[in-house]
Amino acid sequence: MSKAVKNMLISELEQRIGQTRDFLVVDSSRMDAITTNRVRLAWREKQITALTVPNSLARKALANLGVSTLDGILEGPSTLVWGGEDIVALSKEIAKWAKEIEPLQIKGGTVEGTTLDAGGVDQLAKSPSREELIAKIAGLILSPGANLAAALLGPGGTLCGQFKGMSEKEGDQP
Repeated sequence: MSKAVKNMLISELEQRIGQTRDFLVVDSSRMDAITTNRVRLAWREKQITALTVPNSLARKALANLGVSTLDGILEGPSTLVWGGEDIVALSKEIAKWAKEIEPLQIKGGTVEGTTLDAGGVDQLAKSPSREELIAKIAGLILSPGANLAAALLGPGGTLCGQFKGMSEKEGDQP
């Protein structure tokens, strides 16, 4: 491949990647064509991009974008995967497919400049998603207010019930 063609491919790859800095790398070389098509269509529905390019071109394009943490992972057959809602959702989706389809293997990834091996990606897939974390934080923020309201209403409701009971007793007596 000529240098001009390589530079064009690297430029195209840089444009496709854009501002993304979190990636997973999988080995999909042993999957048959039908399975590969099914997986890629499912990923496309979730806005997940998978791109299989020569490792040397991927390294150069990523280095031009400031991502050098994948250099050790980009060995042998590699497919770059990025997109989805966030990196946790992406890792959950990829881990789900890797369990379902044995020939698909997770090689590693990079998250916020940190290199992850396959075990790290599995750990990331088990962590809560962004929405789950937001829900937990909202629950923690609202919890003291709910506890205060319950504490204020509890004794007041008890007192009100006792007054009502006393007034009913007085109403029954002649």
